[in-house]
Amino acid sequence: MQASVLTEVLLPLALAFIMFGMGLTLTLQDFSRLLKAPKAVLSGFIGQIVLLPILAFLLCLVFSLPEYIAVGVMVLAACPGGTTSNLISHIAKANLALSVSLTAISTIACVFTTPFIIQFAINYFVQDSAPSFSMMQTVVGLVSVSIVPVIVGMAIRVASTEFAMRTEGFFRQFSMYFMLLMIAGVLISEKDSLATSLEDAFFVCVTLNVSSVGLGILLSRFAGLSVKDGLTLAIEIGVQNAALAMLICISFIKSPDYAIAPGVYGIAMYIGPALLALWAKRKAQKHLHSEKTQQAL
Repeated sequence: MQASVLTEVLLPLALAFIMFGMGLTLTLQDFSRLLKAPKAVLSGFIGQIVLLPILAFLLCLVFSLPEYIAVGVMVLAACPGGTTSNLISHIAKANLALSVSLTAISTIACVFTTPFIIQFAINYFVQDSAPSFSMMQTVVGLVSVSIVPVIVGMAIRVASTEFAMRTEGFFRQFSMYFMLLMIAGVLISEKDSLATSLEDAFFVCVTLNVSSVGLGILLSRFAGLSVKDGLTLAIEIGVQNAALAMLICISFIKSPDYAIAPGVYGIAMYIGPALLALWAKRKAQKHLHSEKTQQAL
């Protein structure tokens, strides 16, 4: 997949469109929640920005992955959560306000942390013919496709809250379809590399997803958070912005084979949260049944 109008213009524009939609859902209150619930936000932030990349790196070493899969996993782990995590939090009846706040804060932080993690991954895993990578260009690119559209979306929400709320569903659907199209495009274009590494990519992605969900639960218990907030942290750390990771690999690093792992993770990342949501639902049903039984007695 050589540089083209698709990789240089259309993909970044599509992602900027998605981030604009995320901005439409945000308010300044989402950022001020850091002061209102510091333990929950700080725990999620540390899990997302610090511990998740470390976990991904350790898994890359344990699985002895091919370099292009390993770098792809690290790019994915360096990215923030996306609007998908907010949608799953809503479906799972987690703390949606906390989920939105964590997504917003991690999106800003990752603009500056992601390039350093990518540079480390390339230096460590790629021995020969490493792709050219500019941290400064990546920072500028991430600001252009994420921070600026989010700010514009937030400004429009202030100016027209009704419009923002009315179009929220459209942007969520567009985000989902765009990610699925990117996954399909990457897997088809890199079918030769995928044929030799599908097993490696699948198992490391599933392991990373389940482990990151468990990491969120452990962090919440360590911080003494509620079950609802723990569920939120697990989802937020386990669900990554796979579309952004693929865009970085294709358009910024210009190595489409690196996008295989984020593409596979874009499908596998629902496994851990789905199992967790089912467990939370069953636990809630048992609690409700217990309360009804006590009332009957």
